[in-house]
Amino acid sequence: MMPIGTSFSIGLWGLKAYTIQIQAFTSPGLPAFSIIGLPDTSLAEARERVKSACMIAGFTWPQTRVTVNLSPASVPKSGSSFDLAIAASILASSRMIETQTLGNSLVIGELNLDGSVMPVRGILPMLLYAKHSGISTVFVPQDNIEEAKLVQGLDIIGICHIAQFILCCNPTGTLRKTMRKMYGPLCDCTDPAQDRRWTRILPQTGSRKALSALIDDRYAEEEEQLDFSQVIGQTQAKRALEAAAAGGHHMIMTGPPGAGKTMLAKRLPTILPPLTEEQKLEVASIKSLCGTLHKDIHDLFPPFEAPHHTASTASLIGGGSGFASPGSITRAHNGVLFMDEAPEFSTQCLQSLREPLEEGVISLARSKGTTFYPARFQLIMAANPCPCGFNWGNGQRCTCTPRQRNKYWGRLSGPIMDRIDIHIKVDAPTLSDMETTQFMFAREEKEAGPEPLNGLYYSSEHMRERVSAARQRAFRRFECFPWKTNAAAPGGWLRENTPRTAMAYLQKAAEKQELSMRGTDRVLRIAWTLCDLAGASQPDEGHILEAIGLRTGETP
Repeated sequence: MMPIGTSFSIGLWGLKAYTIQIQAFTSPGLPAFSIIGLPDTSLAEARERVKSACMIAGFTWPQTRVTVNLSPASVPKSGSSFDLAIAASILASSRMIETQTLGNSLVIGELNLDGSVMPVRGILPMLLYAKHSGISTVFVPQDNIEEAKLVQGLDIIGICHIAQFILCCNPTGTLRKTMRKMYGPLCDCTDPAQDRRWTRILPQTGSRKALSALIDDRYAEEEEQLDFSQVIGQTQAKRALEAAAAGGHHMIMTGPPGAGKTMLAKRLPTILPPLTEEQKLEVASIKSLCGTLHKDIHDLFPPFEAPHHTASTASLIGGGSGFASPGSITRAHNGVLFMDEAPEFSTQCLQSLREPLEEGVISLARSKGTTFYPARFQLIMAANPCPCGFNWGNGQRCTCTPRQRNKYWGRLSGPIMDRIDIHIKVDAPTLSDMETTQFMFAREEKEAGPEPLNGLYYSSEHMRERVSAARQRAFRRFECFPWKTNAAAPGGWLRENTPRTAMAYLQKAAEKQELSMRGTDRVLRIAWTLCDLAGASQPDEGHILEAIGLRTGETP
């Protein structure tokens, strides 16, 4: 009876990880190498990569039939991250390595033809799954080691060549002799902790920064580049963005070209509250799956995605054959999705936002299955008043016909606009704004800063302090409820807990403004956010009045 070699790896279905058992069986017959268990093209091509890498390491490839099975067989497998695990199962089947070393271990890595181990995407969600599953040891590519440091509680070994992996697994017989002859000094030390060519992160040791420390360091760096104090004028727009950040409200800004809409939107992440530990891991996992975490591993503050208005639906919501890859909506999870020139987006792109805005998740059905990605983001839109952009002020420079304007705004359907709480008009800054606006920088305001605008400092530091305080008030109020922000509060709760005097004032204003029931609920959500910003316990008539102005874009 020929032995069966077994190793374990991890597969990904979206952000959901699952264990893959890899078994190799060497049987009599004509030389052949087959991989079964619903592999995709990249995985089927692992045959040549694994064979070449093993032979480079000194392993004599069996001149018989080699069969590798990936279990569970009913789940499609994709990617090249199983290469090293497949090689491990074949070596174990040939009794060239000690199989007990693979007992409670996971093996992850792509092999090159020369035996080098290449980095793979999605290491972070894989390791988080391994930790929660009780796995003790994980072999990962050396180039993924910085990303792996974010997960504590695992024995993580970084591998840059298959020879290093074999040495960790105690090669036996002729393989040990061959490797000693080929690699020399590399074979003299088999403990990664004692050899500089190895990287090992033990559960109790290792100098790893927490994600909170990483993100806090980046806040200061980001503020040096983007700050609301750099925006000339636009006090009303700053107030609206502050309310949007405090309550988690979606927002649209309308104004002429050059008014500063994009400038304002880019600074919204600088006033959002710091991500929680759970949110940091979610953002990092998405970046890991997209292959960008190694580039900006310390850049884990609320993400900001700004797709071009010519973007396809697949690039926005996610797409691809087989398993769907994340799109801009998922990459903006726990952050901001900014759609500049919103009416220029295709109708299909705009309509695809409806479900994610309501559910906070996107489901993508493809040929090999349905993939679910998180999509809880804050939508910020910007639009010109008309296609040419000059239908503002007296409108004398506008060349658009009424039909062109209606067609332009008709792309933003009622269901989409109804899901946006705050509507604000952004006027172009004037010369008087440039003369009166003072640049307020966070490090100078508290001691010797300029006079505040309308009683408030509009720098990113002060705005973020007010936003964080408002979020904390809302969190304490909704502590016993499933929602945690005012934007997510149901209309029934809002109407029951809003004072009668404020509700009576809202009803009169709603009749004047012709607000629907849903529009009235939106006003209440904004009013509770303004109440939290003011430090009050319940909204009053003043909060209702300001909320109506933010909802309609006009002063009631």
